Amino acid sequence: MGQGTAILTSRGFVRASGPDARAWLQGLVTNDVEGLGAQEARFAALLSPQGKILFDFLVIADGDGLLLDCAADQAQALASRLAMYRLRARVDIADLSASLTAAAIWGAEPPGYAQGRILPDPRSAALGWRIVAPPGELGALEDDGEAAYEAHRIACGVPRGGVDFDWGDAFPHETNMDRLNGIDFRKGCYVGQEVVSRVEHRGLARRRVARVVLLEGEAPAPGAEIFADDTSAGHMGSSAGRAGLALLRLDRAADARAQGRPLTSGDARLALADEESA
Repeated sequence: MGQGTAILTSRGFVRASGPDARAWLQGLVTNDVEGLGAQEARFAALLSPQGKILFDFLVIADGDGLLLDCAADQAQALASRLAMYRLRARVDIADLSASLTAAAIWGAEPPGYAQGRILPDPRSAALGWRIVAPPGELGALEDDGEAAYEAHRIACGVPRGGVDFDWGDAFPHETNMDRLNGIDFRKGCYVGQEVVSRVEHRGLARRRVARVVLLEGEAPAPGAEIFADDTSAGHMGSSAGRAGLALLRLDRAADARAQGRPLTSGDARLALADEESA
């Protein structure tokens, strides 16, 4: 998938600190954060009580606290939501988006001059490395641009909230969090856990974000409806070149493929990527 480096201005940071920070966050999010090591990140989400994703983020150890690497346009809302759950816990919550920046490096080891925390991306080894540092410490990095990272992310099949699915409208299984190391099914209770456990044990996930290939026409805009004949099969997400992601009813998409019929969205014709056909 090539090599690249990108400074991710689309990312923000929220810090939860204090003596109760880890135990408190452990009771809120989908993954285990109490056992988080100093040189690792973990992928997690904060769900609604109905089990749908409100925010997702990478969790990174930071002294007596935890950094949440989240979508920049969600950072303040995430901080406010977390504050709702603080109650009497000894936890301080701060939006640090102005003082920290994320970068990504893929296809190669981080260069020796890279500064800040350097962590493997926990969602997929193919995504490469994550760097977190004050903006001034990333100036030496060669920046291929965020569009290059987006193309790489799409090629890796990793969804991005707000583009590949709507916040508050998708369950973790539908966004492949169970396949991207974002859910610990052995941990204790957290917000929305009962729904997540039910979907896992009953195999109820009928739709998922899947990789698609553009066969003809222009890539549909994110959110455009996709059809198998006249039946709705899902919605388009992000795209780069002829590769894209879509939130699909995989049974309908697979049936269309088996019958030699493309998926359509406006004038575009699409198909499941090969590994999604099973």
